[in-house]
Amino acid sequence: MEIRRSLPQDMRELLHCLKMRSKYAVLLVFVIGLVIIEKENNFISRVSDKLKQSPQALAEANGTEISPAPAENGSLASLQELDAAFSQLRSHLYNITLQLAGDGDPGPRRHILLMATTRTGSSFVGEFFNQQGSIFYLFEPLWHVEKTVTFLPGGASAVGSALVYRDVLKQLLLCDLYILENFILPAPEGHLTPFLFRRGSSHSLCEEPVCTPSTKKVFEKYYCKNRRCGPLNITLAAEACRRKQHVALKTVRIRQLEFLQPLVEDPRLDLRIIQLVRDPRAVLASRMVAFSGKYETWKKWASEGEAPLHEEEVQRLRGNCESIRVSAELGLRRPGWLRGRYMLVRYEDVARAPLQKAREMYRFAGLPLTPQVEEWIGKNTQAPHDGNGVYSTCKNSSEQFDKWRFSMPFKLAQVVQDACAPAMQLFGYKLAGSPAALANRSFSLLEEAQPAWVT
Repeated sequence: MEIRRSLPQDMRELLHCLKMRSKYAVLLVFVIGLVIIEKENNFISRVSDKLKQSPQALAEANGTEISPAPAENGSLASLQELDAAFSQLRSHLYNITLQLAGDGDPGPRRHILLMATTRTGSSFVGEFFNQQGSIFYLFEPLWHVEKTVTFLPGGASAVGSALVYRDVLKQLLLCDLYILENFILPAPEGHLTPFLFRRGSSHSLCEEPVCTPSTKKVFEKYYCKNRRCGPLNITLAAEACRRKQHVALKTVRIRQLEFLQPLVEDPRLDLRIIQLVRDPRAVLASRMVAFSGKYETWKKWASEGEAPLHEEEVQRLRGNCESIRVSAELGLRRPGWLRGRYMLVRYEDVARAPLQKAREMYRFAGLPLTPQVEEWIGKNTQAPHDGNGVYSTCKNSSEQFDKWRFSMPFKLAQVVQDACAPAMQLFGYKLAGSPAALANRSFSLLEEAQPAWVT
């Protein structure tokens, strides 16, 4: 009898475990449970009715009055308690079913792609999603593809690279992290690697259980920032990805929005694309610092002006601006397959109002903005001094975003304005007509952002 009395509590513990499963699996189990409980309840009710009638029949036969049985000792009282417990459990199951089907539902699994180019502030904006505990965030995983597969510039090769990036991206969004083993060098052994690019920029790869005990004599090229971990176990990372409610990925290696249509239409994905852009004059100024060796020609021409700037350099700049513009125009045209799944964001707007833009991006993605994200934004956008290094995400963003205006020679700005005029017009970047206008901070180089940038 004690076992029967403990049955409802055991069932509640079982239900607690089941709530962690898939919504539909839980609903199916509940339906089956309700059917079984209903049958058990009917059976117990019939037995209880028989037992209730037995004392009455016995009393009538003997001509005696009925004495009520002690509630705490009689089998009749015990069956009545069990009957009531089953009824209560059935009601509890029904309420939980309604809750899971309604407001208690954690919501669909979302996939967020932050699409940008180098030196546009994508590492900073990516942290908005990295800081959210229910999001599995990956930082530039396509870096390995770029370093492993050789693509010639332009033409069919550019299309081929876009297709490879897209297919790898799809597998990563589906938590198939094993796809990276084809591109990581040296190749992982036993699904272990210490060479995943910028592992420390993903909280999900540096927390338990993915963070395993560190191993001596193993060189960690890309290590976690706040704790020591062993080589990355890709199996554990894939499992962590599947456990998280959502997936977000940041990349500067996908620029052609049209190639992402199969991912948007894939029924396994609920993809939201955020395209981050920045003033191309600021991008060039930042690249000349971060990638100094690749921009020697630009620096010599800007400082000395002796050797002419190679036309191929200007064409490369123009091509970059045009690819960004074409993708943005496609998103803003709102084709049916992309409607409600594309958002255009300017870095300058994020830098001036980071918390407001974070709320807008989370609202677009259909996710809650957590206090942890808000706290990180407060700490890392109001720093008295910028963090160390060109890749730092800690800075006084409202003052930092247009510092380039005071260091860029005007003739460099003119080259960018000539090469990127269509893109600058689309994104609302004003042209500077003179060196004085470029360096005059009271003259804003930004038009107001358009509400239509969220589709």
